[in-house]
Amino acid sequence: MRFDFIIRQAPLEGLALACLLSSACAKAPATDARPTEGAAVETQAPATPKKTAPAVDIRPVIVTFGDSLTAGHGADPGQSYPEYLQRDLERKGYNYRVANEGISGDTTSGGLSRVDRVIAHKPSIVVLELGGNDGLRGIPVPSIKENLSKIIEELKRVHTHIVLAEMTLPPNYGEDYIKAFESLYRDLAAKYHLPAFTFPFRELFAKNLLQEDGMHVTPAGNELVAQTVLKTIEPMLGKPR
Repeated sequence: MRFDFIIRQAPLEGLALACLLSSACAKAPATDARPTEGAAVETQAPATPKKTAPAVDIRPVIVTFGDSLTAGHGADPGQSYPEYLQRDLERKGYNYRVANEGISGDTTSGGLSRVDRVIAHKPSIVVLELGGNDGLRGIPVPSIKENLSKIIEELKRVHTHIVLAEMTLPPNYGEDYIKAFESLYRDLAAKYHLPAFTFPFRELFAKNLLQEDGMHVTPAGNELVAQTVLKTIEPMLGKPR
């Protein structure tokens, strides 16, 4: 055996092993890899919350259609008679929504000009309280009656139930005018077969439930008006839930 061959071969094998080890180290991935400064780092954008559509109120609508007595003139928000009517309906289990279409100072001609806005609510019931301001201005009774007739006919055309509030005037307007004024409401109720209620001015006055002007209603008075209206419309409401 040639020992000189073995001796000469050994260093070559050691060199080959060293080269293999060196190559393996060069190919091994770095275990502590960090992004270099200024390198872009991919981040996930936060999810955008989904917008929920507002709930649609599908309850049948009662529109209170009138002047300052309906609007709640002089009372704080939440203290008009339509708002008390909404409360009373809910307390008794009636599933209706009250829409207040009262405008202070409105007359029957003003009401006629905006009857389409009332119809747009698609109301099941309309509580019609107009004419008081006409009377206070001394407008001829036939003109008041004609305007109310046109309003009623427009509402009947869309098959809504109409409840008529019968109004009166202070005694200083004269007996003849007051008598004719009060009669026009009874005539309209009879002609169009409408349920009607007398706006409770006398009871409000007797119980001191009018404001200092003697015409507009206090919050406690509006509660009384709401009770009067509910009593009138209740036969139309069906069974409570």
